[in-house]
Amino acid sequence: MKIRKAEKEDVPVIVQLLTNDKLGKLREDYKDPLPDTYYHAFDNIFNDPNQELVIIENENGEVIGTLQLSFIQYLTYKGGIRAQIEAVRVHEAYRGKGIGKKLFQWAIERSKQKGAHVVQLTTDKKRTGALAFYKSLGFTDSHEGMKLHMV
Repeated sequence: MKIRKAEKEDVPVIVQLLTNDKLGKLREDYKDPLPDTYYHAFDNIFNDPNQELVIIENENGEVIGTLQLSFIQYLTYKGGIRAQIEAVRVHEAYRGKGIGKKLFQWAIERSKQKGAHVVQLTTDKKRTGALAFYKSLGFTDSHEGMKLHMV
């Protein structure tokens, strides 16, 4: 298995992964061809040194998982860097096989390399399986998150 930086040609399979769950079906628009908004977002992520969109491939080179890692510079914690993990997905045929754990191990190590003092994530409270998985990796539900949807 190989984890690598996502390329533009990976965008359709990444969006397909994002769509393949109850919540993703409600907010994504996977079709062929993909809406240009996904490629525009990919270009912004790809060109931002504080964003890393990665995929994990199986032995045949097929994309079987993805996550986005963002590095947030701020003034608190003496000008610390916070790493934010988002959009974690593993292809349904590969769930329960340690793929998510490999992605998180990579993200945590990468965060250390970038000098982050904390790695955080958000997840929908409806994703009970994901919550249990994150706790098994050592994450704690230490804060209450809130959102204001603008659309």
